[in-house]
Amino acid sequence: MELHNLRPAKGAVHKEKRIARGEGSGSGGTAGKGHKGAKSRSGDKQKRGFEGGQTPMQRRLPKRGFINPNRVEYVAVNLDRLQEIVDKFKVTEISPEMLYSHKIIGKNDRIKILGRGELNSAVKITSHAVSAAAKQAIEEKGGSVNLV
Repeated sequence: MELHNLRPAKGAVHKEKRIARGEGSGSGGTAGKGHKGAKSRSGDKQKRGFEGGQTPMQRRLPKRGFINPNRVEYVAVNLDRLQEIVDKFKVTEISPEMLYSHKIIGKNDRIKILGRGELNSAVKITSHAVSAAAKQAIEEKGGSVNLV
């Protein structure tokens, strides 16, 4: 078997149905759309979420909760992940730009250093936020934390 010998299985490929090409085709006349009504005409489209006139789901369900427009989202980076980065890229300084260049975070992501795991080397870290436990662990190993 070679690429130029490949064929679909027998019966797998169907002939295209040519709709609205005369009565002899078997689907002329109304072209499979039935008689009259909005669905037989061009431009027929219902609103998104329209449920035939009954009250739609998004209006039946109550609104719940509160979304704070001023919330600042952080990407969590733990100490064990920082150690992996130090081992893999052999770096002594870690910054948001460096993490972005290695595709660990997104371009506009803000990072927060958290204290899970262990850090085995002194590293100079620049981040947007840091937990108290993480800061203590980094400084114990001789590293430093700079907040942007």
